[in-house]
Amino acid sequence: MALDADILLDRRRLKKSILRWRVLALLAVVVAIVVGLYQSGLLSSDSGPRIAEVTIEGVITEDPWLLATLEEVEHDDDVVGLIVHVNSPGGTMVGGESLFEALRRIGETRPVVAEMGTVAASGGYMAAIAADHIVARRGTITGSIGVIFQSMNFTGTLEKLGIEPLTVKSGPLKAAPNPFEETSDEARDAMQGLIADMFDVFTGMVAERRNLDLAVVQRLADGRVYTGQQAVANGLIDEIGGRREALRWLHDEAGVAPDLDVVPLEINYPEDSLLDAFISGSLGKILSSEGLKLDGLLTVWQPE
Repeated sequence: MALDADILLDRRRLKKSILRWRVLALLAVVVAIVVGLYQSGLLSSDSGPRIAEVTIEGVITEDPWLLATLEEVEHDDDVVGLIVHVNSPGGTMVGGESLFEALRRIGETRPVVAEMGTVAASGGYMAAIAADHIVARRGTITGSIGVIFQSMNFTGTLEKLGIEPLTVKSGPLKAAPNPFEETSDEARDAMQGLIADMFDVFTGMVAERRNLDLAVVQRLADGRVYTGQQAVANGLIDEIGGRREALRWLHDEAGVAPDLDVVPLEINYPEDSLLDAFISGSLGKILSSEGLKLDGLLTVWQPE
């Protein structure tokens, strides 16, 4: 009888154990389904009317993942306003231009306000002027409207080392300027023309977005930076402030409901992209001569 009781007890324990594992397995399946729905966008805590926020920081380069996220915002009718937080010294001309255009496409259907952080200069300022309203702190560094191209010249060093470089090319302006040969006046003029063309693009964007006369913008766009206070005085931004003033403009001037949540955008970068970008991408190319070629016109604030 004692043996039968032990067997019965063991069976009960086994049934309880099986039941427990079945419950855990069911919960795991439910969790997996919920996670899948969140990732697919079918189920999201961000559903319903909301204000989206995107942060632009660091060196600005072409960023397909950021642009893809902004394109999703462009087609998301639940996003009724966008806050663009900018903390960047700028970057490449193409990176700033593509970001500006993506933000303007959003701005065609809903209000966009830019909130400047510590630095929003050059390409960072280009991103900010895509907004309908710009706020900055008094001490924010902004401006630096312009375009640069940089190269190096190692001819003197190579001569001291007894090294004579040999370059064979199809034309005098191919791969010019070249760090291994003296820059000719012809090459310098060609590069100046390229810079001037992109400078006209940048100043034209500022004049249009800030409703300023082009001659005024060209006077302001001598490369200098401005504080937030100076930027307000010159018409480059709209007011001194931060998040509170940005939200107040959305509520009072743009008609966005004051009870809506501000939801930061999540950019789905590949797992290895951030490290790769740091080593061989944006920062590496800005600091290396390889990145400062014809495919890398810069609109960046670089104080001496």
